[in-house]
Amino acid sequence: MKRDKEKRTALKNIIKDRTLSVEDRFDATLKLAQMPRNGSATRVRLRCKLSGRPRANYRKFELSRIALRDLASAGQIPGMVKSSW
Repeated sequence: MKRDKEKRTALKNIIKDRTLSVEDRFDATLKLAQMPRNGSATRVRLRCKLSGRPRANYRKFELSRIALRDLASAGQIPGMVKSSW
């Protein structure tokens, strides 16, 4: 994804530019369609670093809610304490 990001954005800018000819924009569309699909940012999914779980992740910790709870209750995350009110 990081490798093709600049090329993708350049092609998308060409496609959106109305001042260019239709042929140039169409060629950019074809080149974008030929690029690998896995390089698209929308296909990348945030996963837990410990369990690989694809859902319920905290971006700050890069952990799922389950792994975060286990580590926090074991006292392995500095500064995180169980709240009570």
